[in-house]
Amino acid sequence: MKIISIIGARPQFIKHAPVSLALKKKFQSLSIHTGQHYDENMSKVFFDEMKIDRPDFMLDMGKATRHGAQTAVMLQQIEEILINEKPGAVLLYGDTNSTVAGALAAAKLGIGIIHIEAGLRSYNRHLPEEINRVMTDHLSQLLFAPTANAVENLKKEGITKGVFQTGDVMCDAVRMTTPYLERKADGNYYFVTLHRPYNTDEPGRLRAILTELNGLGKKVIFSIHPRTSNNMTKWNMDPAQFANVEFIPPVGYRECLSYQTYSDAVITDSGGIQKEAYMLHKKAITLRSETEWIETMKGGANTLVFDNLSDISKVLGEKNHIEFEDAYGDGHAAEETADIIEKNISLLSI
Repeated sequence: MKIISIIGARPQFIKHAPVSLALKKKFQSLSIHTGQHYDENMSKVFFDEMKIDRPDFMLDMGKATRHGAQTAVMLQQIEEILINEKPGAVLLYGDTNSTVAGALAAAKLGIGIIHIEAGLRSYNRHLPEEINRVMTDHLSQLLFAPTANAVENLKKEGITKGVFQTGDVMCDAVRMTTPYLERKADGNYYFVTLHRPYNTDEPGRLRAILTELNGLGKKVIFSIHPRTSNNMTKWNMDPAQFANVEFIPPVGYRECLSYQTYSDAVITDSGGIQKEAYMLHKKAITLRSETEWIETMKGGANTLVFDNLSDISKVLGEKNHIEFEDAYGDGHAAEETADIIEKNISLLSI
């Protein structure tokens, strides 16, 4: 059977690495790169580091940046590829615009859909990712849930057929990568990544966050998203104003894990990085009002901070002992996923 995987954003490249290796042992496996993350450090470096085969198809996003425009451009081009290639199934990861565009294209063509990372819910419909993941789950025939909570979320929405709890494929990627990690910075530091619009697209909010980070009393290494860097320039926020913050360009997967591993704590608004921090047994602060990864919050491993930014220093000052559990599996979810697909091909006939 031919399976076409659709990828386009950093977390999807990471998840695709172990899954593509497992799929190639059992199926004809092709991939479409939507171009959602177009910067070399946001895309190409992941393929190089994780030894992922180059995509078989690369979409042209043009100047589409808004959610509707991005999804429409992807949908049109993905549909054309699916019509020509006639795959037995389309495999989708997570909750990006690439995910929902692939789901809509496949569903309208009557092609079976496999969703990896199914069942996650933040219960905030203001988040584009929440809309994407709910729509994709309800269109899918095989749903691979990383946790028991994700399975329960699907059950509450009436989705029980074709649901399998396999663990998280990002745990596979961490397991594959940790033997190669090396220290990237001297001394003690906090590692920061931020990319969500509500943290980076409003000048007052961004300045308040940077001011808080600058006052933490320890070096902060901020891997800054291109859009955030552009916003700082546009709003005349000179990095020199934040002398305690070292701004670095986006980093590849291995380098990102290295910075997290050797940090004193991780501060992020990324779903994937708050989870990676947990897998690496690192304390995290997530600058959001909710999280779909509720397992990370057990025992204070991950703390949500949003309105009161002064809570960042308060949480970092707490010396509580954290018990990290194997909440996301044993690092072999990709192999199990491929086995389940092979045994349940009939569910993909729609």
